[in-house]
This record gives sequence, structure tokens and C-alpha cells, in this order.
Amino acid sequence: MTTEERQFVYNTDREPLIIPEYGRYIHEMVQYLKTIEDKDKRNKNAQAVIKLLGKQNPHLRDIPDFQHKLWDHLFIMAGFDLDVDSPFPKPSPEKLKARPEKLPYPKKGYQFRFYGHIIKKMIDEAVKWEEGELKDRLIQTIANHMKKNYLTWNKDSVSDEVIFEHLRILSDGKIDLKAGENELRDANQLVKKRKNNNYHKQKNYRKKRN
Repeated sequence: MTTEERQFVYNTDREPLIIPEYGRYIHEMVQYLKTIEDKDKRNKNAQAVIKLLGKQNPHLRDIPDFQHKLWDHLFIMAGFDLDVDSPFPKPSPEKLKARPEKLPYPKKGYQFRFYGHIIKKMIDEAVKWEEGELKDRLIQTIANHMKKNYLTWNKDSVSDEVIFEHLRILSDGKIDLKAGENELRDANQLVKKRKNNNYHKQKNYRKKRN
């Protein structure tokens, strides 16, 4: 056969791959399933294709949720018009095109955002607790974390009074610690601990390089 007689088929001339990670041969197998008239034979061949799909992730292929995903992919590659018996409900084009629900992003309306959303949630939860020693310990822990966060993002020193005032504001006045009655960890200890951690990280990094 001469060069002029050869027919080259380029990917740009072929049908686009619906799920590219499976490759063109898998897509061609799926299309072949639709040409099999005998349903029993079609079902057996569909099972064989599912096994091929699962071989790409052998550690997941026996998990029910993953099996469901493989069958969904089979119907999607077939254009949703493949008549085979599936152990799972068949997907629909409408469900595939449906927009996902919006995630409930955290509200941004509170002050002192440098403390983080987790601190705000902890404060809101602490307010709900019954009065007692356990609640006092939780509030003390929250205040210390607030002080640490403040030192991380602002400067190397801060008075307990400032932290207590911020805690009062974030709790809508429901948590009101007094400086004379409560004492937080020393700022130098928090800063020193952070510097020590950085020192050890740098030391370990130098050892790995050497």
C-alpha cells in the first residue's frame, strides 16, 4: 500500500470523548454494546466493560458506591440510551446537567475576622453551655486561642483586657471575663513556641538536604 492509498484518521475527525480518562477504546466498546441485538449477550458484554472500567481503580472496584459510579459512567458514555440491566438506578441527562446546590458559606458580618470562623463557632457554642467549671474551662481555652491568633496576625504582644473585650463583643456580651479574675497564657510563651516550631522545621529541612 502506497502512502497515497493510506487513510489517516485524526482525533479531530473523530467523535469527542465523553469521559476522556477512559480512552477511545472504551468508548468504542460502549458504542458496540448498543449494536448487540440479543439482550442477554448485551448484558454480559456490559458487565465485561464495567470490569474494564474498574481495573483503572482496582482498590475501589468492589465498593458499592464506586460500582454505582462506574454504571453511571457507562450510561453517560452511551448517551443514556443503552438498554442493559443495571443493579443501580439509571442516571438521567436532566440530573447530570442540574446545577449543584449552593454551599452554605460562612457569614462575614462579624468583627475581628483574624480570629477565624472556628473561634466564632466555639464562642457561639460556649454561650449555650450550662454554667459551671466545664464551661469556664472551655471559655478559658477559647480566650487563649484568641490570644494566640491575635499574636500570629497582629503583633508580638497584647493585653488580656483586649482579648476579653473582643470575646465580650463576639459573644454579644454573654461572656464577660474580668482581667483581675482571669489570666491567660503569657504572650512570650506563645511567641516563643511558634518560633521554636519554625526552628525545628528548618533544622529538619537542612538534615534532609544534607
